Amino acid sequence: MNTLNTIQDEIISEFSLLDGDMEMTVFYIMELGQKLPDMKEEDKTEDNIVKGCQSKVWLTAKLEGDKIYFSADSNTAITKGLVSLLVRIFNGQTPETILNGDLYFMNKIGMERFIGTQRSNGFAAMIKQMKLYALAYKTKQEA
Repeated sequence: MNTLNTIQDEIISEFSLLDGDMEMTVFYIMELGQKLPDMKEEDKTEDNIVKGCQSKVWLTAKLEGDKIYFSADSNTAITKGLVSLLVRIFNGQTPETILNGDLYFMNKIGMERFIGTQRSNGFAAMIKQMKLYALAYKTKQEA
């Protein structure tokens, strides 16, 4: 299984090919969102909406063995692409890894240049929600 850092390094490498071209970068993020596996319609409920996002973002998690698997969707293409990056990084990781992992890819790909403050806040809310799921599963495992 790939580590958080290996996956982040892959993402950084992919984005470096775009050479900082804003239009290409945004297009690529939207393309990544299209590749996100479909979320079940019945999971697109109020309870699964990430609070703090301007767009609608649905996020669920399930524990299989000692690994967490996420499912996500959004009503906007760019936001769906952004959440797909997080799903790619965190999927199949242990709660411990998710809670203690250092997310550094955003700075390395210059994400602040192509997502505004609102999306930035929403992205932080997505990370927070994924870490909350990890904390809940970790607590459950220890009980």
